[in-house]
Amino acid sequence: MTAPTEQRIALPHHLSLTAQVWGEPDAPPLLALHGWLDNAGSYAFLAPILVRRWRVIALELPGHGHSGHLPAGAGYHFLDYVGAVLAAADALGLERYTLLGHSLGAGIASLVAAAAPQRVERLCLIEGLGPLGDDGTHTLQRFRDAFAAPTTNGKSMRIFRNIDQAISARTLASGLRADLARPIVERGLIETENGWRWRSDSRLTRPSPARLAEDQVRALIAGIDAPTTLLLANPMTPYLPTPLMQARANKVRQIAVTHMDGGHHLHLEHPEAVAAWLVS
Repeated sequence: MTAPTEQRIALPHHLSLTAQVWGEPDAPPLLALHGWLDNAGSYAFLAPILVRRWRVIALELPGHGHSGHLPAGAGYHFLDYVGAVLAAADALGLERYTLLGHSLGAGIASLVAAAAPQRVERLCLIEGLGPLGDDGTHTLQRFRDAFAAPTTNGKSMRIFRNIDQAISARTLASGLRADLARPIVERGLIETENGWRWRSDSRLTRPSPARLAEDQVRALIAGIDAPTTLLLANPMTPYLPTPLMQARANKVRQIAVTHMDGGHHLHLEHPEAVAAWLVS
């Protein structure tokens, strides 16, 4: 398997992000965004296939993987990720690129494409189109719960005896097979005196006090100009119901929706099939 190179990306306000990069420097760029609590290891199986066509830059979002954490008192807000991705693209010198996102990364990629349509040549989304929205049903309770939650979430940082124990915890939480979870878990750990703990910022698990209203999400993704492809798992992921995804897809001018048998991490389960979908 082709080994990636590590790249540090300095952003304004003293935030440093990390990317893993596969492929030739002069190949067309593909900027890849991972899911929530994942990291660049999410693309460990897919990226080596995509180098036949692209230079793959798997960017680690703030608070994730080897990227920097936000300062004390700051929170991880969805729209701020959009600004971070655009700033990272600036720092990397990417004027125009193919944009790939999975889950949280797909939601961010959708809004990056809406915010800067002139920069996104093609938009490829796996298990997500726009961020999680709000239909008003749980707005007040979500708002109260977020501010009632302890700053530390009431949890101490879990320590694992070894990497295999951490992989078991991840598979239990996500349903992802151990061999598929390994690249994400290995990259997502840091060794301490007592064992291994997650590198990711624990604040990422804090509940969000507010989400964009669903009509706002649809208004934003209507601004996507790039040719778009959306890949969804079959059976559907519960928080990505088919009627909602189709209603959002109807707002995008140029979009093709495909379904593939498998789980939420299709690109880890079926990298060859997902690569074929990407180049089709």
